[in-house]
Amino acid sequence: MAPSMSDTFSRIAHWTAHQCGRAYVFITALATIIAWAATGPLFGYSDTWQLVINTGTTIITFLMVFLIQNTQNRDTAAIQLKLDELIRVTRNARNKMLLLEDLTEDELKQVKATFARLATPAEAAIESVHDAQQDLAVTEDALQQVTSTLSDAEPRR
Repeated sequence: MAPSMSDTFSRIAHWTAHQCGRAYVFITALATIIAWAATGPLFGYSDTWQLVINTGTTIITFLMVFLIQNTQNRDTAAIQLKLDELIRVTRNARNKMLLLEDLTEDELKQVKATFARLATPAEAAIESVHDAQQDLAVTEDALQQVTSTLSDAEPRR
């Protein structure tokens, strides 16, 4: 059975995105820009000379948007599936969280607000612990000073 157009495009997009992230592609693009700039005096910085680079970069950018979006969609779906699996196998997890990506924007805001309310007591507890740690450090310093003063005042035998 022949691969579908979507499968073929996905494979091409994945390969292209992988290749575009390599150093030699960046160096090739940089060399192209340098060569174009160096030929400016030769072509008198003409409109045609400028049009060549503008057209080339516009076409490449236009095509790369679709390739990158395809790769991003696939990566996002894979990450979502991995997260769904972690939620599914975690004891006491809320399995209704498995479908968050299908919620509307307003529904997502409501879930986020719920988590923000849950986080507030935790933040207060953390702040209390930090305050207690600072109070303990101050008390330890005072105790050390008193101990030092007492040992200095103790008569020697």
